[in-house]
Amino acid sequence: MIKWLANNRTLLGLIFTLASAVASFALSWVLFDARETLLSVGERLYDCGIDVFGSFVCAALYFGSMRQEGSGAREFRILVVLASAGFLVNGFMFFVGLALKQETLFFAFAMASKLLDILIIYFFYRYVRITLDFKGKLAGRADKGIPILMALQILVLLSNLFFPLTFWVDENAVYHATDTSPAEDVYLIVASIITTILIFRSESPRNQKMAALTFIFLPLFNFLVTPGEFGNASNYGMIMMSLVIMYCIIFNYNSSKLVSTQADLNTATAIQTGMVPSAPPTGEAFEVHASMNTAKEVGGDFYDCFMIDQNRLCVVIADVSGKGMPAALFMMRGTTVIRDHALIRASTAEILTAANARLCESNDEGMFITAWIGILDTRTMTMQYTNAGHNYPVLLRRDAPCEPVEDIHGLFLAGLDFTEYNQSELALGPGDRLFLYTDGVTEAHDPDNAQYGEDRLNAVLERTRHSPGDAVLESVATDIDDFARGAPQFDDITMVVLDIKEQAV
Repeated sequence: MIKWLANNRTLLGLIFTLASAVASFALSWVLFDARETLLSVGERLYDCGIDVFGSFVCAALYFGSMRQEGSGAREFRILVVLASAGFLVNGFMFFVGLALKQETLFFAFAMASKLLDILIIYFFYRYVRITLDFKGKLAGRADKGIPILMALQILVLLSNLFFPLTFWVDENAVYHATDTSPAEDVYLIVASIITTILIFRSESPRNQKMAALTFIFLPLFNFLVTPGEFGNASNYGMIMMSLVIMYCIIFNYNSSKLVSTQADLNTATAIQTGMVPSAPPTGEAFEVHASMNTAKEVGGDFYDCFMIDQNRLCVVIADVSGKGMPAALFMMRGTTVIRDHALIRASTAEILTAANARLCESNDEGMFITAWIGILDTRTMTMQYTNAGHNYPVLLRRDAPCEPVEDIHGLFLAGLDFTEYNQSELALGPGDRLFLYTDGVTEAHDPDNAQYGEDRLNAVLERTRHSPGDAVLESVATDIDDFARGAPQFDDITMVVLDIKEQAV
């Protein structure tokens, strides 16, 4: 149950906000139901109403933000949860103080309310820091200084457990501020001033800046009107109003940008998917199966399988340095360059030598590609191949254990423009299998950060040596998932299986 809750924190937040709303309503119902209690609460009934209304609005706001992703989404949801908790704590404080006259419980809820205020200020700073993208030296100093100031403020607040530094509660559960109570406002004032300056300095649209400033100026307005009365539910009401404004302006604006970005990524994914063979070629003597599973929407792995002419099959697998869009763009360039040269060059060494020189041009980002290319002559069943810094393929002969196809690595592609590559030859026979893969297979991690490794891969290949090629790919992918036990995939996983048919001459 604990593990499930840890993996479903967003749903847990919704449950909390809904429970807070129901609890706030229940507390108010008790206060309204008993006439004696109702008379003792008196003028504070409007606070109860604000607590109930605000807690339900927080639950609705949290529900609306659940499907939102991107910058600031997590911080915004935390803010809503903290505001919801503030309404609930306020409700309990009224109930135990005004209705039950419980001094100790009132003090405890007062402490909880003040701690929530400190946390709300910090996560508000984190939210606008991310969504409005603060820059400069002041932002860097604020990132370091505000948490320190927050910790000091918490120490000041906790000191009230031992002596009344900033407030105390009498036997009738009445709150009293001390002469040093302004010490509680130091963190609020400093953090608010710094955040206000950073908001004005940000390059965000004016409406987003104004929406963020409501979180500072609306509570300040309420503080001046009340004036500064502790426990006034309208303080959290102002915070709730600011959250609604920020949700409507900042959060939805950023979400729309995220949707647009996601649409662009989907288009890029479709383009990338279209560049790999949808159906690898199959001949009388061979069969090819392949799969590619990217760690992000787009990736840097690629494979290619095509007939150079009637008798020669070209197989390529490669891995671009880096992740995401930059790697995907360089991958597309690499795919095109290698295929173009494969159609006009006589050997794998010449193909990669020419492709390397081309890829070194205009490579200001310093990206590179590890690649393995092989050309199978179906008349002689010999494969010439060249390895440019890539993982060794695994060869499964018909009646022999699997073994790596080890040869001298050439330098990765796009490294040095004068690099020349060599080639080797491999004789294949009926029933033989060649398994190609990228390092995302062997370097997959489990939650303990252990790697999948070559030994485990070889064990799966041995176990499935008599299975069809597509079943082999599925078995390896399943075994990696079982090994990872839910750990996120950090690298692209690409695999190619080349089978020589039993009837091959």
